[in-house]
Amino acid sequence: MTGRARARSRGRARGQETAAPGVTPFQETAGEAPRSECELVGRGRQRTAPGAVSSEAVIQISAGFQQVKIGERGGRRRDFHDAGINTRQAMEHVRESKSGFSGSPIELKANFFKILSRPQWVLYQYHVDFKPVMESRRLRSALIYQHEETLGKARTFDGALLFLPHKLHNTETVLYSETRMGEKVQITVTLTNELPPTSPVCLQFYNIIFRRVLRMLNMQQIGRHYYNPTDPLNIPQHRLTIWPGFTSTILQYESSIMLCTDVSHKVLRSETVLSFMMGLRQQNGDQRFPEACTKELVGLIVLTKYNNKTYRIDDIAWDHTPNNTFKRGESEISFKDYYKAQYGLDITDGNQVLLISHMKKIGPSGGPPQGPAMLVPEFCYLTGLTDKMRADFNIMKDLSTHTRLTPEQREGRLNRFVGNIHQNTEAQTELNTWGLNFDNKLLSLTGRVLPAERIVQGSRTYEYNPWQADWSKEMRGIPLISCRPLENWLMFFTRRNNDVAQALLQTLNKVSTPLGIRMQRAIMVEYEDRQESLLRALQQNVKKETQMVVVVLPSNRKDKYDSVKKYLCVDCPTPSQCVVARTLAKQQALMTVATKIALQINCKMGGELWSVEIPLKQLMIVGIDCYHDTAAGKRSIGALVASLNQGMSRWFSKCVLQNRGQEIMDGLKVALQGALKAWLKHNNCLPSRIIVYRDGVGDGMLQSVVNYEVPQIMESIKTMGHDYAPKLTLVVVKKRISSRFFARIDGKLTNPPPGTCIDTEVTRPEWYDFFIVSQAVRMGSVSPTHYNVVYDSSGLKPDHMQRLTYKLCHMYYNWQGIIRVPAPCQYAHKLAFLVGQSIHREPNMNLDDFLYYL
Repeated sequence: MTGRARARSRGRARGQETAAPGVTPFQETAGEAPRSECELVGRGRQRTAPGAVSSEAVIQISAGFQQVKIGERGGRRRDFHDAGINTRQAMEHVRESKSGFSGSPIELKANFFKILSRPQWVLYQYHVDFKPVMESRRLRSALIYQHEETLGKARTFDGALLFLPHKLHNTETVLYSETRMGEKVQITVTLTNELPPTSPVCLQFYNIIFRRVLRMLNMQQIGRHYYNPTDPLNIPQHRLTIWPGFTSTILQYESSIMLCTDVSHKVLRSETVLSFMMGLRQQNGDQRFPEACTKELVGLIVLTKYNNKTYRIDDIAWDHTPNNTFKRGESEISFKDYYKAQYGLDITDGNQVLLISHMKKIGPSGGPPQGPAMLVPEFCYLTGLTDKMRADFNIMKDLSTHTRLTPEQREGRLNRFVGNIHQNTEAQTELNTWGLNFDNKLLSLTGRVLPAERIVQGSRTYEYNPWQADWSKEMRGIPLISCRPLENWLMFFTRRNNDVAQALLQTLNKVSTPLGIRMQRAIMVEYEDRQESLLRALQQNVKKETQMVVVVLPSNRKDKYDSVKKYLCVDCPTPSQCVVARTLAKQQALMTVATKIALQINCKMGGELWSVEIPLKQLMIVGIDCYHDTAAGKRSIGALVASLNQGMSRWFSKCVLQNRGQEIMDGLKVALQGALKAWLKHNNCLPSRIIVYRDGVGDGMLQSVVNYEVPQIMESIKTMGHDYAPKLTLVVVKKRISSRFFARIDGKLTNPPPGTCIDTEVTRPEWYDFFIVSQAVRMGSVSPTHYNVVYDSSGLKPDHMQRLTYKLCHMYYNWQGIIRVPAPCQYAHKLAFLVGQSIHREPNMNLDDFLYYL
């Protein structure tokens, strides 16, 4: 296959680069600029302000063009990366049916709209080349639409691919156009594919049509979703603006093709990066400005309204201003002139420095990225919330009034959205041209509410109210399953927090006795309110025989918390519990806080709190999650947590750090072997059944899990003995989904009760998958969790798989209630997050048998 053919097969024009429109083209080199000069910390930020951009880096900077694959302007839609992966066909026990049977039926509505009719003719796919190359997608579309007589009215163009319902006379058609500036352009339209109505590519084509309809409704694309900038929700007191919008995906579900759409919101800050930089200069002065600017800006996401694209700021080009020139084609052009010619934008501040965003997309013909994009601060708007904003109760409260929609509000928004499509003449004309017709009401379906679980605590069992999904009241005064006596432990505090520390100690003694925890008086250690003083106090007082360390922190400063966790998880392995003094200052809540601390202390030392009935014997449950440590150059951190007993109340935990780009399962193979050895030590045998819940799988990663991770897990199991062959199940857990379900109870649309399971209608025919709503939420709409069983040699019935999954959502010891995912997934997330945020090193193996990261 030639290079041109390869480019066409990927849906990309020959010579198209990857940086977004409106950024600078430079010559390309094969090398890559060294990155060692800038040590990254926090969210990918640098410790010190960088100097001028190195010549190596400058040479790489390119503008080029968007790579375009079918279904997404500027990049293939990730929704379709997982399409075509048929895992169900390999599982004989679910080929006929993957539905469960237990529980009581419940009538639901879902945010899906059926496609009532669709085209029944062949769709012709053409690839379009421009000579000279046109950077602006809008300009490319305008040039194509000049040829209505040749191409016809019914056509769809996404920047590189053209779809027609009829075949042109020639396989290759050459057209000629002229830009408003008088530049002559040759357009080559080449037939690449003929798609029958049953082709999976047609689904992607329907999505292209639907996104065109969204643009007809005056909605603008930002990232993957569409928003309405003409109907903003302003929060002036916080200088924030919310753009309402919608997510949308058209896919094949069990029995029909449907549109799944949900409400989305984009939070924008009402200031440009330039105004933000000017404020920083006034606050810090010229000398400290570069360092402060780098610290605040690097890692943030910005929006450029001239093309409605988002970029991550990776660096600042301190020696580049809009007056600098770059090579565009055969001539030189300044940034200032480029933006004027390309977008009609006038740059008012010619001295502002430029921002750098490293492009992630692949280069031409699958090559490496072309280098960073250059952005003008004046045209970049800050998006999202800072950590300081998230910690501000008033900001979050005001935001939630606009973004946390009840089921009735969400249904109303969705019905109005689809109603607008049906009432818009232009949109209906477009849909009718292609033979598409959508239903105008939400999908109705039947789910099941799984039976409520009984909580086992010590010698007692009790029921709880599933609508509350919280059994903190029911568990009071009942001894725990097993308690570790607390005989040698330390409590650290500052002088000004002496009173709250003493109050905590007294309250811990009061609440621990009913729980069955024997607690001796702690050794009280006072330290000065300085980070080095706290670390020195830990080094001097924590001994090998110390069972637990409790630290009362004067504030929630991250560096102090990190120093405690790093020392006690790596250098001197000891379970620890940190608590902010302000949390203990509220006398009326002290009993509740102390009870939770007592429970955490017990399970961090190896105690067991509660359990649910698990009928399966010799079963090991494994949870896997990943985290990307930006402080270590986006190094991957994989966490594996595995059960060690029948009641799922004892856990083995292991964290592995991988280099950037390294497959996460390479390190987790060793962790799984360690888990099997720990099981053998605790039970004098190996488990006969292993179920792995794999969290942290993003869009497009499913094929990697099926092809790479499953064999790695099986290979890891074989190391325990050639004759050892347990039954293995691998379940991919996804929380970031657009699916929503609503129940009509007492005549009102509300959230489904915890335990609601959906395994028909909205599941995928090629997968063994199901949804479970396991939480009860007080505000807004509950989010279900999607479970996809990608490998199963156990033959476990779908009903048993669903029941077990729901049971495991009760077993998270940091919350006396049901959580959104199975406990081992949440444990793995907590472990990976602790290492990625605070420790940045592998924890000491002496802590492997403890839940020290809760």
